[in-house]
Amino acid sequence: MVGRILKMVLVLAVLGFAGLTGYAYLGDLSPSQSQVTVPVTLNAD
Repeated sequence: MVGRILKMVLVLAVLGFAGLTGYAYLGDLSPSQSQVTVPVTLNAD
């Protein structure tokens, strides 16, 4: 009985690792980019 539980935990760990690896390679993890323009006032007298 204990061996069966350990086997299921190992299978779930392998499937979780495979899913995480697949998401890392196939998921869109790139940040959205946009141009930001902010006026700056300099006190250079």
